[in-house]
Amino acid sequence: MAKISVVMISMNEEGAVAKVICDIKKHVPGAEILIVDSSTDKTAEIAEENGAKVIKQFPPKGYGKAMELALKSANGDVIITMDCDSTYPSEDIPKLIKLCENGSDIVNTTRVSRRPKNMPLANFLANRLFAFLAWMRHGIKTTDVHSGMRAYKKKLIHSLNWKAGGPAFPVELLIRPIKHGYKYTEVPINYYERIGTTTLNKFSSTIWTLKRIFLKEHYK
Repeated sequence: MAKISVVMISMNEEGAVAKVICDIKKHVPGAEILIVDSSTDKTAEIAEENGAKVIKQFPPKGYGKAMELALKSANGDVIITMDCDSTYPSEDIPKLIKLCENGSDIVNTTRVSRRPKNMPLANFLANRLFAFLAWMRHGIKTTDVHSGMRAYKKKLIHSLNWKAGGPAFPVELLIRPIKHGYKYTEVPINYYERIGTTTLNKFSSTIWTLKRIFLKEHYK
């Protein structure tokens, strides 16, 4: 059986991180749980107390740099990305692992195959628009280019040159492997209400999403 790592990045998630780690342990016993943390609260301490490996990145360098560090620091043959805010269903991790073991190099989850009841309509429509643009520009059939829950084979992560600087890195983490010929699968998931307050800058994220979809130099 493949070795599994579950990686997350965190910034002030002390209200949710213990629950998320416990849920992961329940559904993927023995998995490495690794968090790159840029918090000013007790997230890192709580994570370590609950058995996660924590890498401090402070001052913060942004989502992309933190996620790249998390992915490249993981030891598993299959690497699962999650968020520390309890929005993603850890009970679906075994399904993602099985898809990788059966031949997929990257498994994307979609939160928006239908509108989640706790996602504002504007957010839902924006996510579907970004997915449509990715299809128009790259021919990629997806409904969610921003999902934070995916499975990657380790060899994929270490074989590509990532441009992690700036927001919207999940877009590149999806598009670049597919354009390089890696086998891709997408599955729908439930998307739960987050614990805590979001730090997302919607304007910056939107601009960077469009850059990552359309700028040719991102995929040379």
